[in-house]
Amino acid sequence: MDLDLSACALFLDLDGTLIEIAPTPDGVTISEGLAHLLERLEQGLGGALAIVTGRPIGDVDRLLAPLEPVAAGVHGAELRPLPHGTILSRAAPIEEDIVDAVRRVAADHPGALFEPKRFSVAVHYRQRPALAPALELAMARLLQDGRHDHLVLAHGRQVLEIVPRQVSKGVALEVIMETPRFAGRRPIMVGDDITDISAMTAAIRLGGKGLKVAGERFTRAEADFSGTSDVIAWLEAEARRLET
Repeated sequence: MDLDLSACALFLDLDGTLIEIAPTPDGVTISEGLAHLLERLEQGLGGALAIVTGRPIGDVDRLLAPLEPVAAGVHGAELRPLPHGTILSRAAPIEEDIVDAVRRVAADHPGALFEPKRFSVAVHYRQRPALAPALELAMARLLQDGRHDHLVLAHGRQVLEIVPRQVSKGVALEVIMETPRFAGRRPIMVGDDITDISAMTAAIRLGGKGLKVAGERFTRAEADFSGTSDVIAWLEAEARRLET
């Protein structure tokens, strides 16, 4: 790919982009050297590298230790504008009644996996994809009583998630781009899922690019990368180029 990153700011999704999707969120395998690769890129970009993910930032730090990069977690409900810095909340914790209701939805559909994240709550159906229509209907009904207009149902790779309406990866990217390490650079967002599209759109609006990773959302014909290994190979090449 003919793209000079030296004047860019790099925004990277995690699951499906840097690491392979696993049957459960805790079942992912981190490739050896990933944290060091990201550290090299961070240094080569003058600190202008961020992880933008649906996971909490605590998960990012656990998976990428000892690296603690600039990050947006839970689709932008959490924000860390500086490496190793304070994690800021950009939304109120999700109400317990919604968490309990989603827990019951998951329990009523064997094979579904319940995942609370403080600012959102998700149900994964990777182990039983056929559950998708029933789960979507049940999750949508939870938001139809008029008391939770501040929440929306988001779709991901075999996951349904109730999130605050005002947060998105796109908003998070725009906020990070205003910080000193990122300001004046060209944003490049790399992602594989529906929730990454808002960040790709924001990056393009700010003069950058949105790069797609093939998977369940993007076909190989429309994607810039065939999968996570292709992304890693590109990042390795770019890290070497930035070091010369």
